[in-house]
Amino acid sequence: MLTRMHTKKRLLLALILMALGGFLLHLRIHPFAQNSSNLLPIVAGLISIIVIPALFSFRKTIAYGYVLNGLLVIVGTIVMAHYAMAHKPDPLTWRSLLIGTTLADILVLWGKFFIGQALFDLEMFGYDRQPARAGRSWRYPNLGWWFIHLLAIAYIYALGNIWWR
Repeated sequence: MLTRMHTKKRLLLALILMALGGFLLHLRIHPFAQNSSNLLPIVAGLISIIVIPALFSFRKTIAYGYVLNGLLVIVGTIVMAHYAMAHKPDPLTWRSLLIGTTLADILVLWGKFFIGQALFDLEMFGYDRQPARAGRSWRYPNLGWWFIHLLAIAYIYALGNIWWR
């Protein structure tokens, strides 16, 4: 087996396992039977387990998998950060911020993003030791593009939260 295929299969497996772990965690914490608004994490989890790895499996659809994975990470980050701010631990200490909030979940979610980015980069830019990287940092597919989208979506989410209270 080629190193390229072996690496891609391991990264795909890591992506699936992280998505499956997050899905099972959401099922335990937010059971759908108790609240119908818990449907969104279930749908996002199923997309992360089934659709995104399928999109990352083929070169023709890898860009779609990259964008869908990134957008789900951004939405998950914003919603979990909002949940953490709405349910602050009492008393508010550094330890409670690190352990008693959704920070750990958000960090795992961003691990899933970087696995997807590694899959995308390795497939699109090659497996050379020193690939030439060009382009502006705020343009697709660079990390700055994702940071801009994180800020824009968070801003829109915050406005919606303020206006529709």
